[in-house]
Amino acid sequence: MSQVSRPAVDGPMLRAEPREEERTNASWRALSLENQLWIEISLLVLFGLVMIYSASSIMALKKFSDPSYYLKRQVFCIVLGMAIILATARIPYARYKNFIGLLVLGTIAALILVLIPGIGAEINNARRWFPLKFFLLQPAEYAKVVWILYLSVSLVKKQERIRQFKIGFLPHVILCGILGALLLKEPDFGTTFIIGCLTVIMLMAGGVLLRHIFCFTPIAVIGFYKFVYLVPYRWDRVTAFLNPWTDPLDTGYQLIQAWIAVGSGGWLGKGLGAGQQKLFYLPESYTDFILAVVGEELGFIGILTVCLLFFLLFRTGMTISRQAPDLMGMLLALGLTMLFALQAMLNMGVVLGLVPTKGLPLPFISYGGSAFTANCLAVGILMNIARSVERRME
Repeated sequence: MSQVSRPAVDGPMLRAEPREEERTNASWRALSLENQLWIEISLLVLFGLVMIYSASSIMALKKFSDPSYYLKRQVFCIVLGMAIILATARIPYARYKNFIGLLVLGTIAALILVLIPGIGAEINNARRWFPLKFFLLQPAEYAKVVWILYLSVSLVKKQERIRQFKIGFLPHVILCGILGALLLKEPDFGTTFIIGCLTVIMLMAGGVLLRHIFCFTPIAVIGFYKFVYLVPYRWDRVTAFLNPWTDPLDTGYQLIQAWIAVGSGGWLGKGLGAGQQKLFYLPESYTDFILAVVGEELGFIGILTVCLLFFLLFRTGMTISRQAPDLMGMLLALGLTMLFALQAMLNMGVVLGLVPTKGLPLPFISYGGSAFTANCLAVGILMNIARSVERRME
């Protein structure tokens, strides 16, 4: 009897131990996702601080008699951004569906107000910013995060009829068109392009029929013709991208200077702080074209390091999306991760001459308060989803 009863006792005990170990390992993996985010974001931010100071100190000394002027302002934005991450990481992501309508209406109102003279600040023939004391607030940056939130909530809410054209596709495209029209009025073609790409990606992930999504193709062609081909300065950017040497002192100037910076850096670069193109040759050297300074001073290895950090961030975000406990969490994590990836790829593509010039900063590295804090908002939401994964694994 003892020989018969012993396997019956030992069997469940042996089976229970692996399950407990599996739960512990799963919990550790889920917890490490948040830690990975902190490490990846911290490395990008610290790297960005070093490069911002290197790229901006000469300009800051000339304009403000303070070589650390831009560095100090970026540190303020980093402190604010870290506070945003800590706050939003504590808000359950499911709660956003309770007031997503207010967020969308507030975003549209901000995009309208910024166009009004006397309220929005006009810089370089663009009206995109609210002038604040420490930095210029650009509502378009936050609109990208709000749009991802809206799509995540709406696609989940309409799941039962998501394959219907009038339910799953048309309302989202109409609202996307409204946002795009306001952004193009600023004008901000880069953000419009990002929102369009995010819409296509999230509609596909949300279950909208592909034949409905393909309706985006003629819309995109018409939009390109109207807002790029028929707008002389945008079309000049396209032709300059194809051959910048046709107009090396105007439309092709910025790209040529970026190529000179990256090419002269070689494999290991000239050394931190030793770059020449930032000395009033390369426009926007500490904002949109900061990667060119990285290439000149730290070489191909420096650019490869930046690419590796963004790849790790992308991998962590996709893991969070794959392990999210529900459809909203999956879509939300996917959208936020693709936001980082698209912005990084487009910025790098512009600097390296792979895509036409657009005004898009390199996330967490370029100088700028609105872009940085908006990306921190996205990170905080992503961290909350990672925490929900951990709780599910416990």
